[in-house]
Formats: sequence, C-alpha cells, structure tokens
Amino acid sequence: MREKILVKKKRVKRGYPVALLIGIENRQISIWKIFSQIAKFHKGFPFEGFRKDNKSNYNFFETIIDSIRPSLREGIKSIIISTPSKTKYADILLSHIKQHHSWLTQGNNKVSFSQIVGSTNTKEKVRSLIRNNLFQNLISETAIKETDNLISILDRNLASPNLKNKILFSFEEISKLFLNNQKQTKSHPEILLLTDNYLKNSKHKNQLNSILQIAKNRKVKTRVVLNHLPAGKRLTQLGGLVCLIQKNKTCKKEQKNISY
Repeated sequence: MREKILVKKKRVKRGYPVALLIGIENRQISIWKIFSQIAKFHKGFPFEGFRKDNKSNYNFFETIIDSIRPSLREGIKSIIISTPSKTKYADILLSHIKQHHSWLTQGNNKVSFSQIVGSTNTKEKVRSLIRNNLFQNLISETAIKETDNLISILDRNLASPNLKNKILFSFEEISKLFLNNQKQTKSHPEILLLTDNYLKNSKHKNQLNSILQIAKNRKVKTRVVLNHLPAGKRLTQLGGLVCLIQKNKTCKKEQKNISY
C-alpha cells in the first residue's frame, strides 16, 4: 500500500503594504496591492473606455473608489495609476477624485497619487513594472512624503503640552495597550510607527506581529518606515517603535472628517 507523501507548501511572505497599483487599459482595470515583497491581485473590472454619459462615468469611478476604501482603511496612502502611453485615463480619474473626493487629496489623511506608463493585466507584467527603476523611485518619493507628514504629527505632539495626547515608546507599554486591553478604553491608539529594522530584528517578533494584526483590525494608522529615510532615522532616535494615543472623544471628533 502506497503512502501519500504530503508536501507542505512554502508560505510566501508578503511583507508590509506599500501601495495600491491601479492599471487602466483598453479592456480592463486591474487593482493590485503592492507589498514590500510581492504584488497581490485585488480586483478587476471590464473597461471599454470612458463614455460621454457623465452619470455612467461617475458610477464607474465610484466603483473604483469603493474597491480601494478597505485598503485605505488599512493604512495604504500611496496610489500609482498605470496606463498605456498617450492616453489620458489617469488624468480623467484624478480629475474625478479632486472634484468629488477632496478627502483623498487634502489634510493629514491625504493619499499620494502618481502616474506611470505600463501594463498590469498579468502577474508577469506587474512584476516587470514594479522592478522598473521609475516605479521604485515613485514608491520612495511617496513614502518620504507620507512618513515625513506622520513624523511631523508626532513631533508636534511631543512638543505640545496637550494632555489629551500621549506617546508610548516602550514595547512593554505598547504591547500592553494592544494585547492586554483590546476593548475600548479612555485611550485609543491612533498612529503606530516602526522602522523596518525594528520589525526585522525584534526579539518579540510573534508579539509584534500580533500587535500589527490587532492594529490593522482596529484601523490604527500603521506604518513601517524605511530605516535609511530621514523619517526612519528620526524614528530610530525614538527607539524604533512609537505609538500615539488619544482619548476617545478626540478620536471620534477627528474621525468625522474622514470619509473612508
């Protein structure tokens, strides 16, 4: 009797979320989640070009916006729009966003938009695109803008005498906040920042991964900051791991301005 040999599939590491890639081509729109180690297909829509009927275009654009909302809630703040050369697809989409979704382009929760020429209708083409130096430069530029914005928020709170805000620097305090007390309390974590080196070299990797998962579930703005960036160097000065918490009243007031 033959024994079946079960081969355990090797789990592919995704890494941390970096950006959304929206590919607009002649026959389809493809949305990909770009992680630090892989790209993962998210959603796709048939596309036959924009119409003269404004209502139809509006509804189509809103379908795209609705499909990316969950990723925005997870903390992704960089969107790269890929189109064939000599088309205005990206400009038309961005015009709709500026006109109807100003929350995506203004304030502390704004998203960075970039454009690139390329195709996204297969994994191979996406893999080739994200290896492109121009794509990598776009990721770096938007990461710098985003993390600088978050660090400035953090520094303002460090310099502020406002007791409504509190900043935690130690792993013990942060783990207690997330792991030992997941119910709503007087304090609510708003921003969680850590460097990629801290994530890679942490002695508490299992606990840290649990914290990141809980933060994602609770819609806490979570960022892994590249260590070599100015924001990463500033974060390293603070220990590599920082959490900004606020009282519930403050959080609820701010959340009214976020249209996710």
